[in-house]
Order: sequence, then C-alpha cells, then structure tokens
Amino acid sequence: MSQLEVAGAALTYDDEGPRDAARTPLVFVHGWTADRHRWDHQLKHFRDGRRVIRLDLRGHGESTGAGVPTIAELAEDVLALLDHLEVERFVLIGHSMGGMIAQTIALTHPARVERMVLVNSIGRMTYSRGRGLLMAASTLVPFKLFVAANIRRAFAPGYPREEVRAHIRASAGTPREVVMTLYGAMRAFDLLDRAGEIGTPTLMVHGYHDVQLPVRQMLRLAKAYPDAVVRVLDAGHELPVEKPAELTAVLDRFLAGTP
Repeated sequence: MSQLEVAGAALTYDDEGPRDAARTPLVFVHGWTADRHRWDHQLKHFRDGRRVIRLDLRGHGESTGAGVPTIAELAEDVLALLDHLEVERFVLIGHSMGGMIAQTIALTHPARVERMVLVNSIGRMTYSRGRGLLMAASTLVPFKLFVAANIRRAFAPGYPREEVRAHIRASAGTPREVVMTLYGAMRAFDLLDRAGEIGTPTLMVHGYHDVQLPVRQMLRLAKAYPDAVVRVLDAGHELPVEKPAELTAVLDRFLAGTP
C-alpha cells in the first residue's frame, strides 16, 4: 500500500505484480461508497503474471479528500496516479461509478487504453422511480440508514445477510459529503451520445438482478459501442464480490482475446 498526493487528496493504492513490458498493466477502479478491496479476488489471481494497480478513490477507503462535482475530475485523479507510476498504456476495469470513470478516460485518452471492462456500469444515469424516491429521502433519514438501504438493494436476492451487513458497515465509513457530492456527479454523467466514439475493445459484464443500474441500461450502451462484448451473470449490482471467481474467469477470456 502506498499513497500519492493529488489535488487536495491522498490517494491510497496498491501496485503489485511483475513489470513485464510484454503484458499491459491492469488498472481496477471501484464504485460509489466502495474501496479497492472490491477487487481482492482479481488482484490475487492476476498479480503473479501481470502488473496490477488498484486505488481507493478520493474520500473512499483509506484515501482522503473531499468529493468532486464531476466524474471527469475523478478520471483526472486516476490518470495522475498512472502518470506518477509511469504507466502509459493499460487495461482499464471499472465497476459502476468506476466504469463511468473508465469510459471518460477511454474517450479523452484513447491511445492509452488498450482494452476496457465495464462491470455493472452504464453511459447515462436513469434511475427507477424507487431509486429516485430513495435518493430524494436521503436528506430526511439518518445517513447510516440511507447507506444501508442503498447497499441492501445492490445485492441479488439470497446473498448472505452477514456479508451484506459487512459491506454496509464499510460503506457507512465514506463521509456523507463525499457520498452526496459524488451522487451528484453520477447524476450529471452522460456519455451515451458519444459512446460511438469509443473504439477501445470493450467487455461489458452485468448482473442480471441489478436493480441499481438495470441490465437494460447497459444493453442500451452496448448498442452504441462499435466494439463491445456483453456478458450477463447471475448476480446483482455488486458483481465483484457476489461472483468474484466467475467475473475473473470472464476477464481472463477477454484478456486472452477469446469469447
């Protein structure tokens, strides 16, 4: 674990695995209220054969810093870290809000992104009525209850309750200001009309039971991409922890260039 000071934040990150010029580094970016440990299974799997980089976004996990009003600013944090590590070209894997960051980087710095994987992510925020009511109520209920309600909805039915509670406790550690500011950043995120400009080979992996960002929204994005592969797994929104081995296997095949 190391830290880098970037624009008023201290970003905590891991940088593991061999510096093999023949194998492009993997960069993992987590989602809203999560942290870099969402990628524990993938880190353990890939670090023996590839350089693997993951970070806690500002205000999340072990990183400090206030929230920012745009996804583009989070993308600049990621790029600042990669510049610091002298990583010019990489494979970018983003979950949920991390996928929004990944798409922003692929659009603005296409030569740097060799491949991209979007896990439970979309190109334009469109909330269901239920999610909209939950977010509207966020100022009327205690913050921990608000976080708990969001996290419970993120998992597919039947996921172990104790594990859900552990994720609720972890997410509740994200400062309220960061949570709500970045919620606004996600609400403002919209790259759907420019998705056709992203020529990066892209894998979109989604949970069938995702009610936070429903699978139909991902399919709408996939239609706009010139080069996208879609995989739908039996999971909810938290695919990296609900089905870690299955997600890793899908990543393996994509990185190897096989369907």
